[in-house]
Amino acid sequence: MPQRIDLRSDTVTKPTRAMLEAMATAELGDDVYQEDPTVNRLEARAAEVFGKEAALFVPTGTMGNTIGLKVNSTHGQEILCETRSHVFNYELAMMAWFCGCLARPVTAAGGILTWDHLKPHLKPLSPHAAPTGMIALENTHNMAGGTVTPLEVMDDICARAHALGLPVHLDGARVFHAATYLDVEVARLAREVDTVMFCLSKGLCAPVGSLLAGTRQAMDQARLYRKRLGGGMRQAGVLAAAGLIALEEMPKRLGEDHANARLLAEGLLRIDGVSVDMATVQTNIVIFDVAARGLSGAECSQRLARAGVMANAVGASTVRLVTHHDVSQAECAAALGAIEEALRG
Repeated sequence: MPQRIDLRSDTVTKPTRAMLEAMATAELGDDVYQEDPTVNRLEARAAEVFGKEAALFVPTGTMGNTIGLKVNSTHGQEILCETRSHVFNYELAMMAWFCGCLARPVTAAGGILTWDHLKPHLKPLSPHAAPTGMIALENTHNMAGGTVTPLEVMDDICARAHALGLPVHLDGARVFHAATYLDVEVARLAREVDTVMFCLSKGLCAPVGSLLAGTRQAMDQARLYRKRLGGGMRQAGVLAAAGLIALEEMPKRLGEDHANARLLAEGLLRIDGVSVDMATVQTNIVIFDVAARGLSGAECSQRLARAGVMANAVGASTVRLVTHHDVSQAECAAALGAIEEALRG
């Protein structure tokens, strides 16, 4: 087996040869002046693909989500989000620190929020409680195992939220995976949300970068927030060149990653003392539990690392595997053998 099979995340992918060549020959300008032609092309194309008026290139998904929340909210409001959501757990409280808002986490089975989950937590302006300002969705849902929110559920939430004057932001870090699973265009998936953030460096192999899309007015405001957060990247076309290829070419192959994730999940189920909720194995993420083997997630991760399989613990007794472009079907099969051997030790 290879010396190391890295299934920690789809962020570990390396840029493709076509990306490196595009980066080396990219036409450049100063993006803070909005004069980088390659960035401008990427932003225009992203807006077109997502059916939005405009888009903004940002260095990271966390910055994109932070700005997306900021343009949709005001200080002193609450933001409804799922309990395990990335914006609540993994973005260093930027919802509070930068947006001045309080997270109101709502627990949903499989990470799939519905209006019935959200409705009891809506708050009007009052002398005693912060009012609800907006709703943040995540599709696919990372820590629920890459689960996909159905179109009709997203549409229902957006329609009901908008009827109350509440905007909706979509953390679509892996939204192309959701679109692949649902067999729809991403524009349809993001049609009803006010803003959407998606990553070029998760699963799509770009070395750096995410985009935020929405109305032109919102993106004009977002550009100012990007500068406040240190995101004015000057000759960023060297990165946007890779992003264009990520956007146009890499979503076409995501079904391979989904198939490899299912291969891993089905193989893990055959190992004594390992459990997987197969209902959550919809895209490129597999979360498995080793509690029945008397192991913690951290102990399991350490054993796998010694066996040459890199995987992150994501709970007291759970470990996450993420399939991606740089791990083949054969390597996933080899990883299964190494995992079984490691868990015997």
